[in-house]
Amino acid sequence: MRILLVRLRLIGDVVFTTPILRALRRQMPGARLSYLVEPHAAPVVTGNPHLDEVIVACRPDARGRLAADLRLARRLRASRYDLVLDLHGGPRSGLLAWATGAPRRIGYAVAGRGWMYTERVARARTLRPRHSVVNQWDLLTPLGFDPPDPERDATEMVALPAAVSSVATKLASAGVDPRRDPVIALHVSAGNPFRRWPAASFVALLTALLRGDPRRRVVVVSGPSEHAAAQQIGEQARAALGALGRGIVDNVEFDLAELRALMDVAALFVGGDSGPLHVAGTTAVPIVGLYGPTLAARSAPWRPARFVTESIELPDLACRPCNQRQCEPGDYRCLGLISPGQVAEAAERALRVRTRDRT
Repeated sequence: MRILLVRLRLIGDVVFTTPILRALRRQMPGARLSYLVEPHAAPVVTGNPHLDEVIVACRPDARGRLAADLRLARRLRASRYDLVLDLHGGPRSGLLAWATGAPRRIGYAVAGRGWMYTERVARARTLRPRHSVVNQWDLLTPLGFDPPDPERDATEMVALPAAVSSVATKLASAGVDPRRDPVIALHVSAGNPFRRWPAASFVALLTALLRGDPRRRVVVVSGPSEHAAAQQIGEQARAALGALGRGIVDNVEFDLAELRALMDVAALFVGGDSGPLHVAGTTAVPIVGLYGPTLAARSAPWRPARFVTESIELPDLACRPCNQRQCEPGDYRCLGLISPGQVAEAAERALRVRTRDRT
């Protein structure tokens, strides 16, 4: 049997499909599994042991995308898939699923797009405290799969050997030895302003972490367009810390594959609800996640309970969760009211557990 899975766009959404890959391989060991993804999130599934093939579509804003999609559609149709799972549910993914001509195409029952599938699964229109892994797993219902279990089917991303080597070199060049120095990965950016903790809060947190233990090395990571903002956070913390500022590493850039490799040598990850947090969730690293307009119940790491996860959110705000199109109060209070002290306390708890488990 030839199976195609389609999940376009965001890193975290692709991460949350990876339990499905393991389940399909377990239930259908002889199937050929292909995965269609866009370039930004392709590293998430590159090297996945359950996949036979990763197909990378062009970026949605790429020049000549229509012609490229037509060529891709012909390629997909020629592959003669038996089953297609559209885990995305958008117009582009639906059309590509339909173009395969597969006799069985499973997708969400979305108005105006249901005709693209042979089988449709209901999708809730309102935000609710139900994990994204479970929402996407719904598409396995017509196949008779058991409900997902993070102990058995955790999210997964492979640390590629080239990325492991590159991270080791970059850390060494920055004077960081993870065998000696507890490494904290601090992700300080978010493409979505609704998910961006204030820069001043990151400065205060960074200062508290290094005052808590001078041996620590805090590696400040950010998205490609946020490096300057990340360095400003590092500079402000250095000014407050004096000699302790040597523990800040904010001049090293990591791509997505390298970020995954970094998690294997980190003692802690701290960041908001965005792609890097979900990449960290594919590993055993202790995590402190910050949730503003989103719910931890929907997007906290999906992994075994033995791995330390601290989720910081304000549960009593009536405007949470929101659709992240307009801030009703106007001040992004869902994140702004999370104090650096709260996060620092959670970080120290997570680090204590990590230290205890390693002794």
